[in-house]
Amino acid sequence: MKIFLAQQNYHVGNFEANTAKIIAAIEEAKGQGGDLIVFSELSVCGYAPKDFLEFDDFINKSYAALDQIKMHADGIGVLVGAPDRNPVKEGKDLFNAAFLLYDKKIQGVAHKTCLPNYDVFDEYRYFEPAYDWKVMLFKGKRLAITICEDIWNLGDNPLYRNCPMDELMKQSPDVMINLSASPFDYTHDADRKATIKANVTKYKLPLFYCNAVGSQTGIVFDGSSLVFDKGANLCGRLPAFESSLQSFELNDDGSISSPIIESANLLPDQELNPLVLDEHLNIEMIYQALVMGIRDYFAKMEFTKAILGSSGGIDSAVTLVLACEALGKENVRAILLPSQFSTGHSVSDAEQLSQQVGNPYDIVPIKNVYDTFLTTLSPIFKDLPFGLAEENMQSRARGNILMGIANKFGYILLNTSNKSELATGYGTLYGDMAGGLAVLGDCYKLQVYALAAFINQSKEIIPQHIITKPPSAELRPGQVDADSLPDYAVLDKILYQYIERRQGPNEIKAQGYNPELVDKVLRMVNRNEYKRNQFCPIIRVSPKAFGEGRRVPIVGNYLS
Repeated sequence: MKIFLAQQNYHVGNFEANTAKIIAAIEEAKGQGGDLIVFSELSVCGYAPKDFLEFDDFINKSYAALDQIKMHADGIGVLVGAPDRNPVKEGKDLFNAAFLLYDKKIQGVAHKTCLPNYDVFDEYRYFEPAYDWKVMLFKGKRLAITICEDIWNLGDNPLYRNCPMDELMKQSPDVMINLSASPFDYTHDADRKATIKANVTKYKLPLFYCNAVGSQTGIVFDGSSLVFDKGANLCGRLPAFESSLQSFELNDDGSISSPIIESANLLPDQELNPLVLDEHLNIEMIYQALVMGIRDYFAKMEFTKAILGSSGGIDSAVTLVLACEALGKENVRAILLPSQFSTGHSVSDAEQLSQQVGNPYDIVPIKNVYDTFLTTLSPIFKDLPFGLAEENMQSRARGNILMGIANKFGYILLNTSNKSELATGYGTLYGDMAGGLAVLGDCYKLQVYALAAFINQSKEIIPQHIITKPPSAELRPGQVDADSLPDYAVLDKILYQYIERRQGPNEIKAQGYNPELVDKVLRMVNRNEYKRNQFCPIIRVSPKAFGEGRRVPIVGNYLS
């Protein structure tokens, strides 16, 4: 049986575009003699549709798209993902479903059993879990069809009561097929291989895994669809971060007529989650994810041009390079906003960066604007000493100027804050925390340095002085980040334990970190939730990003 995997980039709610992509892939697979083509989870409507699923019109449009698609399922079987109405009155109104289309008809429907309700997932809010499991007979093969999370439960996952593959195995299937929308994070590639290998090892069946690709707001899907033979050897892998259509020949004995990419004995047997922060881990994939996140956010929102404040620091430098890669250098405008506290090299470094990258830039000094603020507020501030209020006014002046230019010329402001800053509250609301999309908000400062090194690996793009000089907000004379924050080499590792690994203060202290420092850092994280709650969308690249995947009370007192 010749099976195609169609790894495609969908747009939530854009049924016309999604349907056209699906039909084009079907026609191409038919032209190459395909027997079956597999698409990803909720491919018809895009993942994740969230509360759009509560609109009858949305579901009606999904069914109408299915009707269009099934007319092209002539001579080839088509497996697509879409919501399916629940015909009974019990439970939720919808199932997350995979439809098998053939001979221009719906031949079978598989419902998702394991509905994730953690981190960025909220499927149990909308869908009813499957309550029966049936192998589908197609061209002499018995297909065990599952959807994403279903293969992450091998019967030992405490989150779920049912293991769908255990049920399907009672009907003697020949092959496992999984439609997935599994988001990227820099640890997930190893997890995914280990999980699929565990399924193949347990059930001794080949597995075809089709994952979505593309970004939806801040969630990035990397694709990287996989094919394993019954011996748990990796025989196929579609490229990461790009659309692809590839075919594989499934033989009657469960083998795949493709060269083995990685043998079973070289693949991980279990999920590999780093116990400590490794800032260099999969840094190229992080780079690719961020570029895709920017590109898709702009394309799907029909934006074309970006603006950012270019400070001469490493965060804005890395953001600028990523944006130029995603949107084209001519579409990224850098604004240099020096104050009386800015060093000469902050302007010259930012200028050199834009000259080397080739993007347009402007220099807009903020001294006069800032002095006007001080004069206006002097009757209220009186003779009180210079402090945080005066520092933050500079940042807010910059934010106003950037947003003014953005509004005037139709730009979207890219935020340049990193995860270390967001975690500790080292940022100014309505100032440097302004923006429409946070590019580095899920990258610790150490990872930002690693990204800079990756960008410069072939030639110097980011001037070396930007990378080597001490980071500073330059809001007062001689200021450096180290005045307010612990050294990033220590800070980031503590933050990783608390945020990604959910280790409490005693557990972190037991790892040898200074107890007073741990208390200070965790207190900073907790006290600044109110800032993060007002922040713009963040491109997610880690197992635990700020935003919808991390839900903690703004006024919580835990560990404070």
